[in-house]
Parts: sequence; C-alpha cells; structure tokens
Amino acid sequence: MQVNDFFKKKRLLIVSVFLIAFIVYVLFVYTRLALSPQKTIAQKKPSVERGSIVDRNGKQLAVQTNFYHFGVSPKMIKSPEEFASLVSANLEMNEKEIVRKINDSIDSSFVYIKKKISQDNYEQLLKIIEDNNFVSFCRFDKIPGRIYPENDLASQLIGYMGDDGAGLSGIEYSEQNVLSPQITQGATGVIHGKNVYLTIDANLQHKLEKIAKDSMEETQAESMMLLAADSKTGEILSYISLPSINLNTYTTATPEQIIDRPTVTAYEPGSVFKIFTVAAFLDSGAITPDSQFLCDGVYLRTTNRGERIRITCLGHHGWVNARDALKYSCNDALAQMSEQIDTDTFLSYIHRFGFGERTGIETPAETRGIVKNQDDRMWSARTQATMAMGQEISVSAIQMLQAAMAIANNGVPVELTFIQRITDKDGIIEYIHEPKKGERVLHASTANYILSCMQTTAQSGTGTRANLNDISIGVKTGTAQMADPKKGGYSETDFLSSCMAIFPIDNPEIVLYIVIEKAKGETYAGRIVAPVIAKAADEIIDHLGLTRDGAASLEHSGRISITEGKTLSIENTVPDFTGKAKRELLPLLEDSSINIKINGEGWVVSQSPLPGTPLSENMTIELNLE
Repeated sequence: MQVNDFFKKKRLLIVSVFLIAFIVYVLFVYTRLALSPQKTIAQKKPSVERGSIVDRNGKQLAVQTNFYHFGVSPKMIKSPEEFASLVSANLEMNEKEIVRKINDSIDSSFVYIKKKISQDNYEQLLKIIEDNNFVSFCRFDKIPGRIYPENDLASQLIGYMGDDGAGLSGIEYSEQNVLSPQITQGATGVIHGKNVYLTIDANLQHKLEKIAKDSMEETQAESMMLLAADSKTGEILSYISLPSINLNTYTTATPEQIIDRPTVTAYEPGSVFKIFTVAAFLDSGAITPDSQFLCDGVYLRTTNRGERIRITCLGHHGWVNARDALKYSCNDALAQMSEQIDTDTFLSYIHRFGFGERTGIETPAETRGIVKNQDDRMWSARTQATMAMGQEISVSAIQMLQAAMAIANNGVPVELTFIQRITDKDGIIEYIHEPKKGERVLHASTANYILSCMQTTAQSGTGTRANLNDISIGVKTGTAQMADPKKGGYSETDFLSSCMAIFPIDNPEIVLYIVIEKAKGETYAGRIVAPVIAKAADEIIDHLGLTRDGAASLEHSGRISITEGKTLSIENTVPDFTGKAKRELLPLLEDSSINIKINGEGWVVSQSPLPGTPLSENMTIELNLE
C-alpha cells in the first residue's frame, strides 16, 4: 500500500519539530508563571468620613455629605443646544452659558460644566443623562462635602471645609485631625472622624444673634461682637461676629463677612480697660479704696524733660476715689492714679491679665495684641497714663473676656474654651472639658472690690441702661476713638463702643462682652451698648434658668397625659419628631437605609436636620431627648 504524499517523512519531521517547539514554549510559560511571585489583589483605597460639629446639646452645625463635579467630553456632543436645554434647569444654569462652555472647550478632551452639585441634583441629573443616552460623554466626580444646617449661625467659629476635604477656617481648620484623621499605612475600609461638641448653645446663639443684628441695624454700625462665657467653667456659650456669612455659600463671602473679629482683630479697648488698670493700682498697693483724686476736667503734667501732657476728661468730677473714677469713667483720676505705680509693676499686671499673649483658645490665627514696654520707640511720657485708660494698647475681644474671668473668679482666671467634648462615631466620649484655672492675678479682695464698683456703675454710673431690676449685675462701658489709617492720629467720626458685664454679682456665673464698631449718630457706649447688654443678659438669664429676685414659683401635680401617635415613617424629607417618645422611634432603628442617632431619654425636644429637609445619601438624623 502506498503512503499519501502528504505524509512523506520530510513533512512529518517538520510538523513534529513545530509541535515539539510549541509544547516546549507552553511548558516554559507555565513554569515561569508557576514560579513567579503571586501578585496581591489591590485593596480598595480606604476613605475618611469626616466627623460632625455640633453644639453643646448635640444640634448639628456641620454635617458630612457628598457633592459632585459634573463634566463632559465636548467633542462627543452632537448638539450642545439640545444637551443644554435638557440639563440647564437641574444645573440651575443658563442654557447659553452651558453651550458657551462646551464650544469654548471643543478642542479639549474634558471640561467641567458645574462643580459641587448636591446629592438631590445629582440623582435627578443622572436620570436625565441615562434617559437621553448621554452617558458616554458625561462624568460625575464624587467629592466629600459639608452641609451647614444653621447657615450663618456662629459662622466664623464653625469655619469652612474646602473641596479637598481640609478645613480652611474656624473649628473646621483647628480640629482638622480630630474631625478627619489621616489615613495610616495598612488602613482599610471607612475611617470615621470624631464628633466635636462645641460649648455654644445654638438656641441661645440664635436669640443673641437676633439681638445683635437688630442693634447693628439700629445703630447702622459696620460690625459687632458679642461674647458670653460661663465664668465657672470657661465654656463660651455664645460667640458672635457680625457681619457673618451663610456657610453653605462661603465662596461668595466678602472679607468683612469672613473675618473672625473677636479672635484675630486687635483694637484699643477704651474705658472698659479701666477695670483692669484700677485693679492693678489697688492690688499692688499703689492706691487704696479711700485714696482721693481731684478731677477738674483736664489732666496736665510737664515732665523733667519739658514734655507737656494734656488729657481731657468727660466732666469735672471733683474729689473722687477708685469707685467714683470707674462710676464716672474719669480720665483725669485714672491718669493721676497711674503716677502712683512704677512702670514695671504696672506692665507686669497687664501681662498677668493675659494681654500681649494669645489665650490659646481653639481657633486659628489668634492675635497677641500689642503691649508696649519702656524700650519701645513709641513709648512716651504719656504712655502709662493713656494705657491706663485703654489707649496705646491693642487687645482682642477674647483677651478682654479672658481677663474678666479673673475678676469674676476671686482673682483666679478660668481658661476659656470652645470645645465641650469629643466623641467617636458611636457617641462614646473620648474627651470632656474640665475647668482649668490659671495663675492668680489678683487678691480675692481686689477682685470683689472691682465687682462692687462695676455694680455701682450699673446702678448709678455710666452703665445704668444695662442695669437689671431683678438680678445683680456689674458693668463697665467704654467709648474709644478709633485710629484714622489715612490721616494718622484718631478719627473724629469713628468710635468703638463697648461694655463688659458680669452677673450675678454675689456669685458670678456669666461674663458678657459686647463691642459695636463705627456706629452712625450716637456713639456713646452708655446709650447704645448698655441697653444691648440688658437685653442679652435677660435672654441668658431666662435661657439658663438663673434665679431672679422675687421670681414666682410654680407647683405641678407631676402627672402628664400622653396621646398615642401614629407609626412614624420617613420618605423623601425629614419629618418633625418633636414630642415623640423614645419607644415610637425604636422601629426606625431597624431600617438599615436610615441613619438615626438618639441622645438621651424621654421625648424629642430638638432634632437635626430640621423638619422638611430633603433626605440625602449618608445623612444622619440626630434626635435629642429629655
């Protein structure tokens, strides 16, 4: 039998060689893969969920959310006009503006149409894109973001977070590593930041901001500061700097709205400063409460070098002691008192009160202020006298508040703070503020004497419009000419009007300080600031439930009736939970699609976000019960 030509020996040999070569290649590749080190599967990059900023009662002031940057590939859009007509309403943009952005970037591979779209707008826009087959040329970039439910409330204190997830100002900046911990090597999954509880009370802040805004409108002032602190703990209950900005539209803010005046602005405090200098004169023994000084309306002195000093007073007060000098805010008497103390001792007391140094409060960029010394080239023969009256020295409002804490606490200051506690994501406390006392500044007798002088000033001196009939209060007012940056010297029209208050006098609980800048018309602090002190003090007293003289007492049987409510449900917006019992809320905890946080026992007294707020991804609803 003859073999087919195809299977001749030569051809079989060639085929066999190729087959053997292929088998050798396969074995080689297999062996190399088998012996080579195994590649690890890339782990999903860990993410950070930023902690919330809340008030002392848990009311949310800054909440984590997501935003989206929306962009397109211009070359792939067949009809920019049609595309713009479909998405413009959702983007809240003009159709022509969208078309222009696309056409101006026609040679680019990608262009952003709008940044920071909300979760709700993203979901609606995504549906439009999918329904119209625009997916191939549209892109969403998810970025971390913040919602500020209370808008401009305490805006400079809370601060603002940028698009990169880093705080840019306020507590958002100073507590960045607490709110958003850095990702460490080997970390996986979601890293949760801590929740920062501020010392401020949002409800009280709302009430005092209303008073402050009304006062600014009435006086046509350019700016205003209002600070209130618990003198026992150092916790700041209210922190107001006006004008302020809605934190949800922070990028549109003016410099005047952003500036954190109480902490970063240094100014000459004027006559309010006299409570500290008179305290220094008395505590050092330079004068006594019985020392007498003759005020004839002007302080005149010529130094050995022939330098002539002239300081005018608001009136001719005759013979006055320290109490009278504060009561009438007598410049002549203060200048004479300053002669009785040596400069080193005088300056040492100024520094002991904390002036010229940062308080260390938890906000960025705090000013030191300026306290001259004798080696300063601007020191003159009149400096000590004018400094005693609150001129030729620069302070911040937070320094003034801190210094007053020494007077309110028998001569020993309690350090101020903005942070009441810090918790983890489950509400477990990791830090809680404990009052921290500083070094003694004054003898207790001196501090109490100054308090009694401030009470006299409220009862019959320059601060009578701040006096309260049913609770003891001490005040000191001040009206200071502001520097004229253009002409030099002091302005004839710009004044800083201020008032410090401490109450109740017999057992101080609150220190309150208010500053009004560049009011129009009336500028005298006793007339425009003292009444604001009275209004603010009334709100604080009622809000905290401080005892008023002659306050009526009420009796209650202790029985209350509770009406059964219907089953709660959450759909598209946050419902009103106010008055709901804890047992009514428990079924909501079983719904894994909703983040519910319940604080306390009893019935809901407050909630965040507010009722009617649209639901969004990752939103946490926090309920406070009492």
